[in-house]
Amino acid sequence: MKFILSAFCAAMVTFTGLSQAFSQELVVYSARKEHLIKPLFDAYEKKTGVSIKYITGKAPVLLERLKSEGSQTPADLLMTVDAGNLWHAANEGVLQPVSSEVLEANIPASLRDPGSRWFGLSRRARTIVYSTERVTPSELSTYENLADPAWKGRLILRTSKKVYNQSLVAMLMAEHGEKKTQELVKGWVHNLAAPPFSSDTKALEAIMAGQGDVAVVNTYYFGRLQKKNPGLPLAIFWPNQKAGGVHVNVSGAGVTTHARHPEAAKAFLEWLSGPEAQNLFADANMEFPVNPTVKPHDFVAAWGEFKGSALGLEKAGELQSDAIKLMDRAGYK
Repeated sequence: MKFILSAFCAAMVTFTGLSQAFSQELVVYSARKEHLIKPLFDAYEKKTGVSIKYITGKAPVLLERLKSEGSQTPADLLMTVDAGNLWHAANEGVLQPVSSEVLEANIPASLRDPGSRWFGLSRRARTIVYSTERVTPSELSTYENLADPAWKGRLILRTSKKVYNQSLVAMLMAEHGEKKTQELVKGWVHNLAAPPFSSDTKALEAIMAGQGDVAVVNTYYFGRLQKKNPGLPLAIFWPNQKAGGVHVNVSGAGVTTHARHPEAAKAFLEWLSGPEAQNLFADANMEFPVNPTVKPHDFVAAWGEFKGSALGLEKAGELQSDAIKLMDRAGYK
């Protein structure tokens, strides 16, 4: 009788724990746009019954909000783009470590925080796009080669003010050191066909307008234009395939330090890293899944396979401040 009673009590404790983890509300602060995240929230709510409320905004604004709210914050999760932003949030103390064998199994170590405070959930590549009318693939090789005089008056870049370029330069610093990276960034500046553009889309449009021949952009910006115009006179080139690999970055998330529902937030993160959610998460913005067992959408897969850099993305945050200073010294505006 005692054994039956003990088993019953243990079962009730387990049931209560699961019930608490899955039958409550989650609050998410997201730097990702609503149309990219709402389908995920809706799918999870339908599957588990968990109600997800969310607030969207710019990454720096959401970080400041979390810091000012402190222990009074309603947010359980922070979702944002770029490892630099994720590292900064963790470094500011607004994200807590999460111990999860599921997340460790689903997400490669280079795409998550070594301290388990943030996890990449979709992968994007910052790669080279070129004019198919004026450039042949044999002319291209590496990011570093774009500093060669052969590209003078042909290179298009987005402004250095954007975190995507700051992270790219930070990762180049992690690979090459400060001196060599500064020289190659100076080479980029010397080769610019026009002043840096405010967006990747404008950079690509400048190539189509004949202002330059080659640009460094995130793949999904190329994808958006290609979807509107399948005959786009542009193509993707995967650089550094014989060296360190293409610069990859992530959009990701972490459980907030003062989350009211940390276990439920962890369960949601685990679901987001799994096969059921990975395509939903990546396909919405034409990105790549982080989970290596999940294939990208056919539209994205058509760009071809590539070797991505295996450098830990925490370097994008650790060296971000130094990268900004380096770009300024090199004259990259």
